[in-house]
Amino acid sequence: MVDFGFGLVPSSRINLDLFDREKYEKLVAMEPDAKICMACGSCTAVCTAGQFTPTSLREAIEDVFNAKDDKALEALKACQLCGKCSMVCPRGINTRHLILSITKVYSKK
Repeated sequence: MVDFGFGLVPSSRINLDLFDREKYEKLVAMEPDAKICMACGSCTAVCTAGQFTPTSLREAIEDVFNAKDDKALEALKACQLCGKCSMVCPRGINTRHLILSITKVYSKK
């Protein structure tokens, strides 16, 4: 048999039914704009903090949806709440309020 230098890899399939959507549902109840976001990346493109640190509202919403709690907070850690992202959002989402709602979902209180 000829060795072509590659082989089969284990499946990278992710079973989304196993994720706990409790925090995402809580976020949507607090801020329905979380479902309106179309993940265009405009907010990330204009983010002042994003030029120096990996800050992304789009990724944070996705991480909340996929129950990646640590990654969701990490994606927003450097946010300065300057509001540039709100000005460029094509859907008119109040991104500052959404960011604050995400942090409230993960607060210990």
